[in-house]
Amino acid sequence: MAGAVFYDGESARRRPVSLNVTRCAIDIHEGAEWIASWPSAEVRRRDAPDGVLRLTREGASSLARLDVADADLQAAIRASCTQLEGPDRRERAGRILVWSLAATASILLCVVLLLPILAERLTPLIPVSFERRLGAAVDNQVRTIFTGRVCEDPRGHAALGTLVARLQAAHPGGPTVDVAVLDTRVPNAIALPGGRIYLFRGLLDKAETPDELAGVLAHEMGHAAHRDGLRKMIQAGGTSYLLGLLFGDVTGGGAIVFVGRYLVDSAYSRDTEAAADDFAGRTMGSLGRPAHAMALLLKRIEGKDDGEGGNDSRIPAFLSTHPVTDQRLKALEKQVPSRSGEPLLDQQEWRALKEICKTT
Repeated sequence: MAGAVFYDGESARRRPVSLNVTRCAIDIHEGAEWIASWPSAEVRRRDAPDGVLRLTREGASSLARLDVADADLQAAIRASCTQLEGPDRRERAGRILVWSLAATASILLCVVLLLPILAERLTPLIPVSFERRLGAAVDNQVRTIFTGRVCEDPRGHAALGTLVARLQAAHPGGPTVDVAVLDTRVPNAIALPGGRIYLFRGLLDKAETPDELAGVLAHEMGHAAHRDGLRKMIQAGGTSYLLGLLFGDVTGGGAIVFVGRYLVDSAYSRDTEAAADDFAGRTMGSLGRPAHAMALLLKRIEGKDDGEGGNDSRIPAFLSTHPVTDQRLKALEKQVPSRSGEPLLDQQEWRALKEICKTT
């Protein structure tokens, strides 16, 4: 039966041929000359223009092909060659699916289980100078996320410096921190890698006494002392890279954005929060001030929150990043100082700090 063109894969010559299709093979003839016989089980279909059935033989030259345009001949070939799509193609698709699922599961396993362990081991090995550079890379992202300026009223800035100095005096030789207030209504506080701590105006507005704010600040200083921000950044960076393997962004272009938002949005573990609470409790106790004042502020935030732009949010920002449990509150309330110390700020300093975001 005529109606086919054969290409031998060795030259570009177009060879009109006739085919004899049987249950076992396709015999290819050019005029009276026999060219080849392709076993039916080895014939495979390849992509071709509309109306053309393009065939190759499994194991033969990749360039050798047979183009069949005759509709009756195509029907005969399809009836004889029942494995045109190839069993190996389906098997390969199955293997690809299995390996893809396995790779995805491995990446997720690394994100959930291995990255936290790796971050824990790497954190003590990273120099503080490098940690500060990492923190600076995230700093701009944090400001962008909240679109807030840094409050710099001179009197409020001086009062904040006084409060920080008194808290740091409780831990001689401890890490140096740089504390600033962001002008945003979100009630939150975060510690970035390298010692930068941001108090948000929304949190400052809710604080009613210097001790309440000092407790939160001491808590964030605990995160800085334990390098919790660096540990989270390593984990977030690794997560960003691994997810990039899944979704195609392995260049790291979005890593800083991802890490910055991760540091703001994700919660610390209970053990990490308990350690920061203990640091805050010891700090306040050494100054003769009550640690439970921070618990009062946490309860007040838990009652109601005005989100950025005036929209109520379901979970207050500070609670979403610093999850409050009954155990935490009870532990804070039990930390009573053995002596009564001097107030950390006088009334004028406290008023100036509360008004640090006001412009003249």
